[in-house]
Amino acid sequence: MKEPEKPASSPLAAAPDSALAVPEWARRLSNVLDGAMRIPGTPWRIGLDPILGALLPELGDALTGVLSLSLLVVAFRQRVPKLVMARMLINIGIDALLGAIPVIGDAFDFAFKANEKNLELIERHRGDPLQRATWSDRLVVGAVVLAAVACVALPLLLGVALLRLVLS
Repeated sequence: MKEPEKPASSPLAAAPDSALAVPEWARRLSNVLDGAMRIPGTPWRIGLDPILGALLPELGDALTGVLSLSLLVVAFRQRVPKLVMARMLINIGIDALLGAIPVIGDAFDFAFKANEKNLELIERHRGDPLQRATWSDRLVVGAVVLAAVACVALPLLLGVALLRLVLS
């Protein structure tokens, strides 16, 4: 299937396809972290993310989280919309936070594969900062914002309720 041509007014019209290609190092990083090795006898793949998380609790998850952030730099250079980059950051945060839970987090890291998800987001949205984000992108970002607001508001509301109870 032939890719539609960019209008002449587009800043990307003159850019060769290779200028919009995701760098090979980013693909390798995603693969190494999320699926470099096949588990013998299964269709499943495992990468360094769950392995480092299991071998170096907390430190391994922090290290792979920092490595995952480099995909955000790629997204920025590839002109990925800000909302999609926010979703990528949420994927990294979820992976790092839940991955830090001993044993359960390692299983989560094995299944979630944040770097593969983020690489796919870059591929889908690269090169067109005006491309609209999908409803699922908006839903994920909105849900995380609501959860963050709830995490801040709930303790405040409970504190006010407790204060009223004490004062009455």
